[in-house]
Amino acid sequence: MEDDVSLEAVRRRDFLRAGLVAAGGTAIALNEALGQEGHSGHAGTTAPAEAATPAAETAAPYGGAHSAHGDMLTVGAVDEAANGFTTAQLLTEWETGTVSTLPDGRVLRSFVVEAVDKEIEIEPGVKFPAWTYNGRVPGPALRAREGERLQITFRNFGSHPHSMHFHGIHAARMDGVPGAGLINPGESFVYEFDAFPFGCHLYHCHALPLRRHMHKGMYGAFVIDPDPALHPEAAELANGRLLGTPENARWQELIMVMNAFDTNFDSENEFYAVNSIAHAYAKAPIRIEKSRPVRIYLINVTEFDPINSFHLHANFFDYYDTGTNLSPTLKTVDLIMQCQAQRGILEFSYARHEPGLYMFHAHQSEFTELGWMGMFDVVEA
Repeated sequence: MEDDVSLEAVRRRDFLRAGLVAAGGTAIALNEALGQEGHSGHAGTTAPAEAATPAAETAAPYGGAHSAHGDMLTVGAVDEAANGFTTAQLLTEWETGTVSTLPDGRVLRSFVVEAVDKEIEIEPGVKFPAWTYNGRVPGPALRAREGERLQITFRNFGSHPHSMHFHGIHAARMDGVPGAGLINPGESFVYEFDAFPFGCHLYHCHALPLRRHMHKGMYGAFVIDPDPALHPEAAELANGRLLGTPENARWQELIMVMNAFDTNFDSENEFYAVNSIAHAYAKAPIRIEKSRPVRIYLINVTEFDPINSFHLHANFFDYYDTGTNLSPTLKTVDLIMQCQAQRGILEFSYARHEPGLYMFHAHQSEFTELGWMGMFDVVEA
């Protein structure tokens, strides 16, 4: 067992045998059918109209409106204040850094990222000794524009050597591997490179043993928006992806990082989630305005399992593998698989749907039962 683990050993198969019990136990059995007819009003779904965010603050306790649809949820609530981040932030908050102008007129976008050891609560009552970027798992979702010069100042306040390896195009000396940006505790390093190619990417620590640094929480989203001026043949589509434009503002954009946690360090995961907190978006469904399209930046960083997946109930989506094209890789699908570090963009709409709760989850049943399941609360604008 790892030397810094503070958890009671909980094996996954034992959890499954003992966990699906009544409300006083660890989890609640699921009746997966979500009937929508006549559905109106949902406790626990109030959110600001301008943002598609879960409303953890107003979520009804277990057994409220959702019991009519069947539940398979962990019991209780995670202390988000103690975590220092909320599931709403993880879902919708972009880190855009600070912007200045280089002598040649190009934009320089600068970020500061710090490695910090921190215990986080991943499921009510279950705490995990994480290694984090900026005190959260996943780390901050960095977002830039194609062609900008990027400067990321990385400071290591953790207890182990760490780095930031970016999935993008850069020089070897900026690769975040031993000898090229991997630093010891107390050190700092500046990564600098141009933002290419556009798409949905990620960054993660590349210190050895790699699987330990990955599953302990050292990863985050790294999105580069297309520059419409570089894509005149598809300028409208590019503008739709470019943060801050009117075309982009009509989209409800969500960041979903599929991850899992091996809480007793036996190389087998006990909990699964998007954005770290088991069943977070089932307990506080994500409010979606049916009149506005939805875009998900989906990234898989799950360790110890060869693939993860995303399944959308009662709807289909277009999928842009890696997000490096402005036309879909797959059209009209309701399920995709991703290996670790694979990522893509999902686009879909509920414009023709009636309001109601619509589920999404991994289509590995075990992952769903152990935390990787949520719901969209589709409402009239």
